[in-house]
Amino acid sequence: MKVAVIGAGVFGGYHANKCAENSHAEFIGIFDPDIGRAKSQAAKHGVQAFDNYKAMLDKCEAVVVASPADTHGTMAITALEFGKHCLIEKPVASKLKDAARIVELATEKDLFVQVGHQERFVAKAIGLNTLPENPTRIMSRRMSKYSERGTDVSVSLDLMTHDLDLVVMLMGGLPQQVKGQTRIEKSQFPDFSQGELKYAQGSALLTASRLEDDFSRTMDITYPSGEVHIDFNAKTLSHTTPFDLNAEFGSDPSAKDSLGAASEAFISAILDGTPVPVTAQDGYNALKLALAIDGEISWENDV
Repeated sequence: MKVAVIGAGVFGGYHANKCAENSHAEFIGIFDPDIGRAKSQAAKHGVQAFDNYKAMLDKCEAVVVASPADTHGTMAITALEFGKHCLIEKPVASKLKDAARIVELATEKDLFVQVGHQERFVAKAIGLNTLPENPTRIMSRRMSKYSERGTDVSVSLDLMTHDLDLVVMLMGGLPQQVKGQTRIEKSQFPDFSQGELKYAQGSALLTASRLEDDFSRTMDITYPSGEVHIDFNAKTLSHTTPFDLNAEFGSDPSAKDSLGAASEAFISAILDGTPVPVTAQDGYNALKLALAIDGEISWENDV
């Protein structure tokens, strides 16, 4: 399976490493409009550097879209139109119409599209994906120091998107109501956001910020039979439920290296036909929620 990486920045470099390590992938090159950056990353792996996107697409069968977030949609759509399978870093796109087109193209062309919501692998390592109950309440906090990287989109699309995806997975679907409030301080887009998702039998309150003095990623989940507290940074878990949850999830290979697990799942899906763990529709759902929290769309709007 010939795979190429789109983007020679920080995350492009991470994905390039995973592609190079995957024994089932033939890593063929890296595209970046800045050919100097592309050459620097490509030299590490002995692959070709491209500044012509379509020339690279002609030489591969699948791509990893790890370019700046506001380019994910256009990059992925072009790759899909060329018949290439796509692993798209989160968010799947910055515009809902682009995300809808990605979902459409994946179906039309029978292509695998996986979205980089890597916390799914952590949730699975804990055992949250197979519980017999749905939560009644979820509270998440994803706090970060300010960095220029990621500020081409709001903090809802950049950071909260992970927790939005988890909430939809844990609750078993999309909410009935969405409310949000945001604050812009250092970038052109919201740097602080808080969203409340209301379900028929529960609710979720999510907070994300890139204005903090330190990093923090936690989630508290209330089930009818008990409570679960997860610290994603420290990789610790405590709970009062009767469920057999894995408190040592940090030592699970898929949680320890969720990016590698995502890369492996994507390649395996293409070669073996196994379902991708996070679909294009999942990416669309998380994006729609983030845009609703930011006030960019009405929740009833199905554009």
